[in-house]
Amino acid sequence: MIPNIYKGEYRYLVVIPLILILISLYFIPGLQLGVDFRGGTLITLQLTSSLDGDALSEDLLSNGFDAKVQVFETGVGSKAEVEVSQTGQMAEADELKAQFNELIGEVERLEAYTYTNASYTVEYGEKKEELYGIANRMFDLAGLNTRAELEPSLNELRKDFIDSYLVVYNAQVGRIMEVVDRHATYSAYSSETVSPALSTHFLEKAFWVVAASAVLSVIFVFFFFRTLVPSLAVLLGAFSDIVIALGAMSFFGLPLTLPSFAALLMLIGFSLDTDILLTMRIIKRKGDPRENAFDSMKTGMTMSITAIVAFSVLLILSNITHIATYYEIASVALAGLVGDLFATWGLNAVLVLWYKEKTSGGK
Repeated sequence: MIPNIYKGEYRYLVVIPLILILISLYFIPGLQLGVDFRGGTLITLQLTSSLDGDALSEDLLSNGFDAKVQVFETGVGSKAEVEVSQTGQMAEADELKAQFNELIGEVERLEAYTYTNASYTVEYGEKKEELYGIANRMFDLAGLNTRAELEPSLNELRKDFIDSYLVVYNAQVGRIMEVVDRHATYSAYSSETVSPALSTHFLEKAFWVVAASAVLSVIFVFFFFRTLVPSLAVLLGAFSDIVIALGAMSFFGLPLTLPSFAALLMLIGFSLDTDILLTMRIIKRKGDPRENAFDSMKTGMTMSITAIVAFSVLLILSNITHIATYYEIASVALAGLVGDLFATWGLNAVLVLWYKEKTSGGK
């Protein structure tokens, strides 16, 4: 039978989770961003023969491409993933594209206004010249012998601008594939590019999702318990799980991607479940608070171990199938769930139990 760890001087239980949090905070600055959040090109190859990933990576680097190459076996043969960081030329093309899309709508409106009000003529001319400059720079990047001033209409300019962007994009993929072709033989390949603008959009959305989750959690928890310390303890548990998971990701070299970010959001929900269970048992239930804390730990540990087993199976499956999404979700979830065991029952339980005994006059 497991002894009640909250009997005696239970405050020492905070040492291990605090150490884990401090270690995680040390490693978090080294966390890498995946293509989803930093921009870049991901090329997937269906190989027909063996591939030396290190040699390909070195050749790509010598040609100006910072790349990471992974080779793995699947049920349908060997595959390789070539993840190339965003190049300066492609980054400039993406920036020009964002500027063009933002400006052309304004130029079209000003053009329409000039037909009925001549006072817009000067502003229209200035904005159109700015738009032409952006378009001409894109044409130069694409190596096209055309100028924006020669376009018969803004619609034609938009079409040619999009075509020139695709030329730049396809040229980059072509240059990458020239290097890949020297090292790999394959039956098929696919490419996917995420621009810095889109990756910035992902980061902004991710920030607002986390911020909204935190605010709603604060409101719900405080409304439910109506006291500050238990409410802060619940939120501290979710924060601790995320910090430990991020630290583990950095330590093991797992990048932050959309799948791993989804796993982090899932951890917030799981942490709130176990922390609210703990707080409810200690604050609301009658009887010895230490016994109530131990009872909630047994229930919560059962939930956590079940989840750990489930994600362990998913991790094994991801290693067999080499599905990166499964691997990222399972790895991040396991790191957070293990961290939750220490954070909930070694940190949150101590805080809530201390608060309960202090307010009720218990020893």
